[in-house]
Amino acid sequence: MTKTTGSVDWKRIGWMAAAALLLGAVIGAGAGLLTLLLYGIERLMLGYVEGSAAPGPFAVPAVRRAVSVTVGLAIAGVIWWLLRTKTTKVPSVKKAVAGDRMPIWQTLVHVCLQIFIVGTGASIGREVAPRELGAMLAQRFCDLFHLDGIDRRTVVAVAAGAGLGGVYNAPFAGMFFAVEILLADVAIENVAFGLGMSATAAFVASSIKGRHVFYDISSMQDSITPTLMLAALLIGAACGVAGAWFRRASAWAESHKPKDTAILWQMPLAGVLTGLIAIGVPQVMGNGRAAAQLGFSTLSPMGALASAGGADDGGNAVIVAEQSVSAGDSPVSPWTLLGLGDHQSQLAVVLLVLVVTLLAKAVATLLTIRSGASGGVLQPGIAIGSMIGAIIGVLWTIAFPADSVTACALIGAAALLSASQQAPLMAMCLVLELTAAPSTFYVPVTLGVAVSAVLSHQLLRK
Repeated sequence: MTKTTGSVDWKRIGWMAAAALLLGAVIGAGAGLLTLLLYGIERLMLGYVEGSAAPGPFAVPAVRRAVSVTVGLAIAGVIWWLLRTKTTKVPSVKKAVAGDRMPIWQTLVHVCLQIFIVGTGASIGREVAPRELGAMLAQRFCDLFHLDGIDRRTVVAVAAGAGLGGVYNAPFAGMFFAVEILLADVAIENVAFGLGMSATAAFVASSIKGRHVFYDISSMQDSITPTLMLAALLIGAACGVAGAWFRRASAWAESHKPKDTAILWQMPLAGVLTGLIAIGVPQVMGNGRAAAQLGFSTLSPMGALASAGGADDGGNAVIVAEQSVSAGDSPVSPWTLLGLGDHQSQLAVVLLVLVVTLLAKAVATLLTIRSGASGGVLQPGIAIGSMIGAIIGVLWTIAFPADSVTACALIGAAALLSASQQAPLMAMCLVLELTAAPSTFYVPVTLGVAVSAVLSHQLLRK
């Protein structure tokens, strides 16, 4: 790696700096443009653009939701069939890091298709697209600088991480994705190189798509409590089990994708089924932002929940619950007709919506992957973890009202992502960066992630 003992390889430092700045800027521009493409598709197909005020297509007519996702997956199914059977296949990022060549135009089409189906409402993550774009661009950069061997592998891995860091404005998560998952080597040089490129990509991407917090956690308590630390242990254990299951289920769905013309009918069928689910559970659509925000916005049944009817409609669990359970504008809750009191009925409705959303999101995501679609599971994993944390949090805050459901959902999101990805550092950083969580809450989140990582690792080993 150096010319002689004690000397500095200035040529190596030069191309590393060029990669961090030039390649990082290009990847960031690509990530920013992909985000704008997503917004454009959402506006065209669903008539809305996701944001803090509308994390999901709650106000979009049910028929339009169903038609959008069905048409989107049907179109994508045809194009993916042509890509996979009539031309050079696009390898995964891990294979690209190992040396497989990523073709230019096929990769670009493949990347845009992933953004397209998410924009139409398919239940799958969009984070794989910028990672693949970054890996493809990195291979061309290595050709230009005549890099091979371990240097080439490092650049491609770090560039893929920069794609993740750019699209979510999460440089730490991008760096850890590269060194923890792709390289499995947390060396100082890799960390510094990854941070430099991911930070550059995040800055450029944010300049194009704008800067905003991805998830709203304003309902969270002001400080941590001893009981929240206990809740972190419970949530971490639950998410460790669920995360191991989700990882295995995702791997099964990926390995059973259709290899031939079956994709031409399986992807439209997945669209129809997702559309039917979305008629009653609109938060199931998209990459998981709406479902995760549902968990982060859930209020405690002890106090705040009783007056939540006047809250905004940006994803509050009570409002969505009332819309899901009551077909009309009747002020009488069906839970009240069953003899439940006000607090009991609200508690039952909130838990019902959270459980239904959890199951619907998991099923719709696995169904989409199984049908032949390409995409990620990071955002769906955050959504599922947020649901689990919120479910436990709703019950926990009955006994410990000083804690908030939002804090429990935050712990759950990071813990399940850690378990499903087997990457605790990347998972923790991604959730904390997406929520801009106060540093005070790093402690319970870290504890929950630690428990989840250990438990899931043991389960997956068996």
